[in-house]
Amino acid sequence: MHLTIGILAGEPSGDNLGAGLMRAMRAQADPSSSITFVGIGGPKMLAEGLHSLAPIDQLAVNGFRDPIMRLPSLIRLLRQLISDFSARRVDAFVGIDFNVFNFLLERALKRRGCKTIHYVSPSVYAWRSGRTRRVEKSADLLLCLYPFEPGFYRHTKVRAVFVGHPLADEITPAAGSSQARAQARQQLDVPERGTVLAVLPGSRNSEVQLMIPSFLHAAELFSADHDGVSVVIPCLRPELRGKIETALVRHPRLAVKLYDGNARLALTAADVVLVKSGTSTLEALLVGRPMVVSYRLGWLTYQFARRVLRTPYVALPNILAGRALVPELLQDAGTGPALSHALGEQLRIFQQAPQVREKFARLGAQLRLGADEKAAAAVLGLVHQSGEQDRVEEENRHL
Repeated sequence: MHLTIGILAGEPSGDNLGAGLMRAMRAQADPSSSITFVGIGGPKMLAEGLHSLAPIDQLAVNGFRDPIMRLPSLIRLLRQLISDFSARRVDAFVGIDFNVFNFLLERALKRRGCKTIHYVSPSVYAWRSGRTRRVEKSADLLLCLYPFEPGFYRHTKVRAVFVGHPLADEITPAAGSSQARAQARQQLDVPERGTVLAVLPGSRNSEVQLMIPSFLHAAELFSADHDGVSVVIPCLRPELRGKIETALVRHPRLAVKLYDGNARLALTAADVVLVKSGTSTLEALLVGRPMVVSYRLGWLTYQFARRVLRTPYVALPNILAGRALVPELLQDAGTGPALSHALGEQLRIFQQAPQVREKFARLGAQLRLGADEKAAAAVLGLVHQSGEQDRVEEENRHL
């Protein structure tokens, strides 16, 4: 038996998910069968044998103006993919995140009788819960990263399955050990015995522009209140490093270590973390580091967001715990003094209350389910179920 699976990831995070899914599906497939993956993905999916229909760069859009300018080419690509996947008669299509484009593609393929899977639920728990209907029209199967997400789809026909979070599988409890901390500090060339503050202002230019002034002010105040503080800031791209270096001119006494790379190394080295709301808060929880979470938007965007937000929390640890496990200081509340004070309090609480560390560990374990394997089993189950239904219908037609 040979399966052809259509798959599309439009961003690096989706490329990671897609590569893990492809690898696990091949491992779980019947030894007598084979699987061909065709679609769009990044370097990790290509390394797993993806037959590419277009470079992932064709899907890259930034800001508000770029999608409008790119709309004609994106529509042409969408039509091309619908035609290609239909002509190849793929056994199923997996859209990984990248919601707007993948929902359009999934809906078109579903109308043509193709089984469709969407990997990563939109944040319907936070805003625009009506998007569950869009998912229902687009996907037969939804793979969810968080345990509370399937409940939002009970009133729909889509089958929503909690598969766990690949980050939790990747970041084992050993990542938060004293040995790992010492190795990370050695790699970053910061003192092993001092206090390390990891500052994570975001990965987008707009985020860094808005977050870095209050974050550096907080780091300066925190350093003044605590002996031997080293501040570590990861820089994902050269332009982000430039923005941070420019902002640091105003803080000449602040001992800061900038490095090129992602946040994991800084989190492992840290005693306490100042972090923008987002996936990095989950990474900090999995590494087991106390954190203070902040976020700042432009005034107009914030006015809109505060009216549509449906959840009392924005930080993933708080959403998972269902309570204020870590401080959230948003918008105007995220001043330098307020953030610095909260950092000191979180550091003290973590040092004196082991039950908080244990809560972090329990939440991490809740997500550590073998996401690649569970997602692969769900996709293969849908494909085989569909194949069996087709076989029965074909036999009935010949009776």
